[in-house]
Amino acid sequence: MPVRPTAPLILVTTVTALVAATLTACGGDAGGDPDTVKVAYNRSTDNKIRFKDAHLEAAKKQFEKEHPGKKIKLIPIQAPDNDYATKAQQMMRSPKTAPDLVYEDTFRINSDIKAGYLKPLDDYLPKWDQWSQFVDTAKAAAKAEDGKTYGIPDGTDTRGLWFNKAIFAKAGLPADWQPKNWAEILTAARTVKQKVPGVIPLNVYTGKGPGEAAVMQGFEMLLYGTGEDPLYDASAKKWVTGAKGFKDSLDFVRTVYAEKLGPDVSDALDPNVGTRVATEWLPEGKLAISLDGSWMGQNWINKGPKEWPDWSKELAQTPMPTQTGQAPGKVSMSGGWAWSIPQKAKNPDLAFDFIKTLQTAENATQWCVVAAQIAVRKDVAADPKYLKSMPGIDFFTGLVQYTHYRPALPVYPQVSTAIGEAMEKVTTGDASAADAAKAYDDQLKTIVDGAVLTK
Repeated sequence: MPVRPTAPLILVTTVTALVAATLTACGGDAGGDPDTVKVAYNRSTDNKIRFKDAHLEAAKKQFEKEHPGKKIKLIPIQAPDNDYATKAQQMMRSPKTAPDLVYEDTFRINSDIKAGYLKPLDDYLPKWDQWSQFVDTAKAAAKAEDGKTYGIPDGTDTRGLWFNKAIFAKAGLPADWQPKNWAEILTAARTVKQKVPGVIPLNVYTGKGPGEAAVMQGFEMLLYGTGEDPLYDASAKKWVTGAKGFKDSLDFVRTVYAEKLGPDVSDALDPNVGTRVATEWLPEGKLAISLDGSWMGQNWINKGPKEWPDWSKELAQTPMPTQTGQAPGKVSMSGGWAWSIPQKAKNPDLAFDFIKTLQTAENATQWCVVAAQIAVRKDVAADPKYLKSMPGIDFFTGLVQYTHYRPALPVYPQVSTAIGEAMEKVTTGDASAADAAKAYDDQLKTIVDGAVLTK
C-alpha cells in the first residue's frame, strides 16, 4: 500500500532469484530501445493480489494504442518493501539496467535523490495540465531539499484502529468503541484476552521483519500522538533524542507483547505478518483489534486474496487516540508512492508520457478505487465513483486533517531501521523501553553525525 510501506511480504530467496533474472534480462540492453518504456514496480508477494498488475496492464494497452509503434515493458519485482527498494536501486545504478520509470515509496525518495538515482521532473510539469489537480501536500511528498520535484504521487493513505464487532460483543465492549487514550486501548485488549480466549486481542506491527510497516503504522502512530515534533524538529532542523514520548511509545509496544495481548512474538516479527492479518486473522475472526491502514478493504473485495462480503458489517473503524487524549485527540500517519524517472533512463520523455496515461482523471480515479487509496487529486476526491468505492472511505479521508508525514530526509530510511531494531528489542524482552530508547539515541547520533536535539 502503499505503494505502500505495508505491502504483503515473501521470502527473500524468491526475490533474489526473480530480480537476478530481471537484471540479466536487462543487462544486454546497453543501448536501449528508443520505442520502449521499461517500467519497474513492486508486485505483491501474495500471489492472489494482482490488482496493481492488472491496472498497469490496462494502462499499457491504452498507451500503446494511443502511441503507435511505442511499447511498455512492465518489470515486476516481487519483494518485501526493503528488498524491493534495494533491487530497484541496483537497477538504477547502471545505464544497462536502469528502467525508464520506477515506483518509489515517498519515504525513500530523498535518499534516492541524494544517491543520484532520480531525474527532476520540473521541465515537464509546466506543460502538463493535470499537475494543478494535485493537492499541495501530495506535491510536497515528492519534492526534494533542492526544491525540485522528483515524482508524481498516485495516492496516499491514513491509519486507524480496526476492530471486530462480534468479538467486542462477546467481551462486553461497545460496538461504537472510541478509545480516548492509549490506556483505554490496552484496557479493551486485556478485556478481550480475559473474556474471549483463543483470539489475538491487539495487533501492533513491530520489529525489523515487517520493515517500514512496523515503524510507520506501529511505532509512529504511537509516537506522533505524544507531542509536537517527536521525531524530527523541522524548525531546529535536528533529529530528536532523549524524548519521553519515544520511550513511552516503546513501553506501549513492550506492554502489548509482555502481557501477551498481541500475536505470538515469532508471528509478530515475521515479514509476512501483514498478509496474515489481512487474509487470515481479521477475516477468520481471530483478531479483535488491529492498528492498520485505510487500504485493508482491498483484500476482501474485487476478487482480492480473501473474498469477504460481510467485512464492512463485521468490522468497524475508530481513530487512533493521542497518548492521554490531549489535543487534537486523534492521530494518523500518511505515506504514499510516486512514479519517478531514473537519472540513467534511456527514454525519459516517453516515460513521462506514460505517467500522463496513468494519471488521466479516469485512470487516477480507477487506481484509487482498486487500490483503496486516499485521493491526492482534487478531481478524484470529488468523483462519485471514488466516494462510493469502499465502505469507510469517508472515515479514512476524514483522518487526513489529523495526519502526519515522515521526515522527508535522505537519512530517514536509516532512522527507520534503527527504530525497528528498538521495537524488536522490547518485543522480545531483550531490553527495557528505556534501554532500547538509549540504544536508538546512540545509533541516531552516528547516523546523522551529531545533528540531534535533546528534549
